[in-house]
Amino acid sequence: MIAFLRGRVLDKQPNRIIVDVQGVGYELHVPLSTYYDIGEEGSEVSVRVYTHVREDALQLFGFLTELERQLFERLISINGIGPKLAIAVLSGLDPRELVAAVQRGDVARLVSIPGVGKKTAERIVLELRDRLQQLAVPVIASTPATAGADRLRIDLISALQNLGYHRPQAEKAVESTLASSPDATFEDALRQVLRELMR
Repeated sequence: MIAFLRGRVLDKQPNRIIVDVQGVGYELHVPLSTYYDIGEEGSEVSVRVYTHVREDALQLFGFLTELERQLFERLISINGIGPKLAIAVLSGLDPRELVAAVQRGDVARLVSIPGVGKKTAERIVLELRDRLQQLAVPVIASTPATAGADRLRIDLISALQNLGYHRPQAEKAVESTLASSPDATFEDALRQVLRELMR
């Protein structure tokens, strides 16, 4: 079983990278958090790996941090959640944000992730809450103002993705808008972001 790879990023796309280890290319399915932080093509990288074996396939899932890998393993241990959905969950929420949402029992936050319905979100909260104690992840409590700003940012990015914009493009436009208008309502901020994207 492959548990760790060190090599060079040969190719990277959202949710998939290829790592060249001494001439052998390993395809890894990755969450967006890993994709964004992995570095550019040609850069050296060390990746934690989960090897998923099925009758018809052998898939490798890569993670930059131990927390991502542990959360992935705990997610796929939940009945009804396979590796593909687990990657979607980790792509939809930053690992620490996911831990915080589970600890708070924030089902609505989990349902905002594409592919996660209410029953799945409830199962994640129910089954992960106790298992997260073993992770010993310090979760920094957000102030209500910070939590509100985060919620607005997440809602705006989600709305833009639903309109067909790619996540990196949406994130950049949202960050720019919120920096210039931090107190904007969702509707005003969305109008402003769309104006910026249409320039």
